[in-house]
Amino acid sequence: MHIDIVEGSLLEVDVDVIVNPANSLGLMGGGVAGLIKRFGGKEIEEEAVKKAPIEVGRAILTSAGNLKFKGVIHAPTMEEPAMATTEEKVRKAVRAALELADELGFESLAMPGMGTGVGKLPKEISARAMLEEIKAFKPKHLKRIVLVDVDREMVRAWKESL
Repeated sequence: MHIDIVEGSLLEVDVDVIVNPANSLGLMGGGVAGLIKRFGGKEIEEEAVKKAPIEVGRAILTSAGNLKFKGVIHAPTMEEPAMATTEEKVRKAVRAALELADELGFESLAMPGMGTGVGKLPKEISARAMLEEIKAFKPKHLKRIVLVDVDREMVRAWKESL
């Protein structure tokens, strides 16, 4: 499985699906979720809320609305909106997103820094946890993971952890 690290927008990457670092309620208010909803449409949030509660350690797929992707994987890093998160919750979210994408036959996936925005997890801790989970994952279908963020510090943390 190939890992690319990119500084830029999650919404501009060329992949099958993108990951939303969600909350268990499926609400898409701020951060990456808010961006996905703003450009993809409120139907993405409506679909996620219908499938909620989504426990940390599980992931769901919704349509991508107006976005070019085959879907959005919602992987909660916290139970409620704007809660602080932990390294363990980020690990569970990353694992759940990878498992669901692979199970559904997707070949490429992009994810931003998980838990580093409203979740307040230090970027270095998130980067290390994300990369350890990605490297430990044994895919059947996934061939490429793109770690992408507009935050230069997150990109640096991934590169140092790689």
